[in-house]
Amino acid sequence: MGSEMLSRARSSRDADDSDETVVRRVQEGETELYEVLVRRYNRRVYRVARAVLRDDAGVEDVMQEAYLRAFTALPRFQGRARFSTWLTRIVINCALAHRRGQSRRAEIALDSVAEPAAGPDGAGRGGAAGLSPAELGILQQQVGRLIEKTLETLPPSYRTVFVLREMEEMSIAETAACLGISPVNAKVRLHRARKLMKEGLRRQMPDIGLYAFLGERCDTLTARVMARVREIAQRQAVRLSVP
Repeated sequence: MGSEMLSRARSSRDADDSDETVVRRVQEGETELYEVLVRRYNRRVYRVARAVLRDDAGVEDVMQEAYLRAFTALPRFQGRARFSTWLTRIVINCALAHRRGQSRRAEIALDSVAEPAAGPDGAGRGGAAGLSPAELGILQQQVGRLIEKTLETLPPSYRTVFVLREMEEMSIAETAACLGISPVNAKVRLHRARKLMKEGLRRQMPDIGLYAFLGERCDTLTARVMARVREIAQRQAVRLSVP
């Protein structure tokens, strides 16, 4: 059995463990289990990074950087916050830094702002009477793109709150903690974001799977992250072994 198949088998076997259990085991040296956390949060990490960056350019770079920063800092993680909240905060910081870097590069190059990408296809979850599976898939893709396009017209502060609260179903307290704002401010932004989305989608269809990060793309990103995680773990082991 190849290393990738072994990794998949291990991830599947430990997939039901809580975040706390997986984090503790990774901290104790089971580096390969970090893949469980990567796969568990790939969709959230993608959605959050995409919400901050607005389009798909650079999202996977931000995801990889966030996962590696989290892994490097994991020995110091004491569980005072939920792992998911801690990781989300790291993603937001990485995405904001990336966006600032993009702005600086654009100013230096006197380049124009690129048109937002349409984004990945939506992964539908429902059914529609009278539609074949193929027709339903096409409809879901089209609606998903329309909604993503509407979401991307929101100001970043509203868009990020909307993604965390409505798409990731985080509590107001968690959302506020991730963004470093007060719960009251989070509620105000969410109310405004909902209003803007309602106005933008008044003539659109209801939500069908937004900002999907599935299949081969998820596997490829996970493999890249885990390859780097193994390198970091090896370097750490060498440093610890030097007298």
